Order: sequence, then structure tokens, then C-alpha cells
Amino acid sequence: MKPRYEQPGLSDGTTFTCFTRRERAYEFAWHYHREYELTLITAGTGTRYVGTAVERYQPGDLVLLGPDLPHTFASRPGEESAEAVVTQFQHAFLGPDFFALPQFRAIERLLARSARGLRFARASGEIRAQITRLPSLDSAAQTVALLDVLQRLAVDVASTAMTGPGYAHAPSTVMRDRIDAVCGFLQQAHTEPVRLEEVAALVHMSPTSFSRFFHRAMGRTLTDHLNRLRVETACSLLTATSLPVIEVAARSGYRNLSNFNRRFLELKGLRPTAYRAAHARIG
Repeated sequence: MKPRYEQPGLSDGTTFTCFTRRERAYEFAWHYHREYELTLITAGTGTRYVGTAVERYQPGDLVLLGPDLPHTFASRPGEESAEAVVTQFQHAFLGPDFFALPQFRAIERLLARSARGLRFARASGEIRAQITRLPSLDSAAQTVALLDVLQRLAVDVASTAMTGPGYAHAPSTVMRDRIDAVCGFLQQAHTEPVRLEEVAALVHMSPTSFSRFFHRAMGRTLTDHLNRLRVETACSLLTATSLPVIEVAARSGYRNLSNFNRRFLELKGLRPTAYRAAHARIG
């Protein structure tokens, strides 16, 4: 599945847009656009795909994605609603040289780092509330408030890069198109048995050539990527259902319970039962 190019709907003369995206469920829609995107989840849970990253999201999660970085948010099955406050803006939304000014260099560095996607796990409740209010403000107030949010994120809040350093962002390249086709397929098929030959055939490559290509593009093997997808699915099932662990393993794509427990521990640092218990205590 090639990522869909999106051109955000900006009113005439406006350099950014801010809106509340409220849907019954977020469907997998792999896409990219030339604007930066600041997204705050306000309701619903699911899986966030950003470049090479596969992570769960929940209310309060805040991310900043750079231009041309393929991404999507897919709701967890059974969720009643999905809601996020989304702001999309051009680099020059305040003028072509605005962020080159000394007083805004911190924001310029923040935007540069967002090329790999940034996750703000410790943004304050005040910052999140400020972002939530953005869609209700008039355009002038929105501009001032967005600038203030970016400055505070750049100076006061620690961030974590989301994608691997080897990820190719240019969506027009052959590598980009092939990886997007593979990632779209695996998002749909990862809970079933997946054969290397089947995936390689999607992009018209031999299994050996595909294995080298995938590792070079994604920074991990196909098996490693499948394990990440399956473990994230397992996390959703562990926290949203009371299914026995053996059933969670099977529904996540694991036919062997020992292998499931081993892979889960490697990626999450906890055994599945401990992960479920920890989440229950937090909730």
C-alpha cells in the first residue's frame, strides 16, 4: 500500500489549519503530506504507525511529525469513539525566515528533529489543555497560541524520536514505494502466518534480495518487524480483554506460547501477565 499524499484543506491565504478530528473509528490510511502535524489524542486508543515505528496510543499522547513522514492512526477494535486535536502547518507559516531569528532557534531545532517524528511523553496538562483549546480560537489567537506551544515544547519538554535513523522519507523513491507496500500489507496480515516469499513477491523481488533490502530500509529484519506488530496487537488485547494469555498469543499471530512470551519480554521488558497487571494498576 503506497502512502496517500494529502493536501490539507487550508482556507485562502491561511498558512496552517487546526481542527478536532472526531470519528467513530480511525481506519488504517497510510498517508503523508508536506505540512508538519501536531496531534494530541483526546479520546480512544489504538495503534500509531509512523515510518518504522509501531506504537500504541491513548488519550493524552502528543506527537509532532515532520513533512513527508508517512503515518496513520488506527483505532483499536471495539472502541466507541476516536478523537484528536490536529494542527497542520507549513514551515513558513509565519514567514520564510521567521524561525531563523535568534529568539526562535529552539523551535527551528525542534522542527528539524521532527523529521523522525517526536513523541512528548511528559508534556504538562497545561500544554495539553492549550492544544485542546486551539480549534475554538480565532485565527490570530490560534497563531499566537501555536507559536507558544511550539516554544514550550522546544524548551521545556523532553521528546523521543520515533522512527529509525535509516528510514527513507522521500515518498517518490523506489525504496519508499516498496516499503510502503510491504507495511500496508503487514498491517492487515500480521496476525496470520506470513511467509517471506509472499511478502517479497509483493514488490517483485527474490526472498534473498528482499531480506537485504528490508533490513537496509527499516533497520530491522522482517521477522523483527512482524514481532513488533504482533506484540502491539497483544498489548491491546491484554489491556482491553480478559482473554487467557494463550488466546491473546494466538490472536496476535503466535502459534507457540513460549515464543510469544519470549518476544513479548524482549520488546516490553515484562511478561504478558505482568504487563496486564501493571496496566490494571495504572487504570
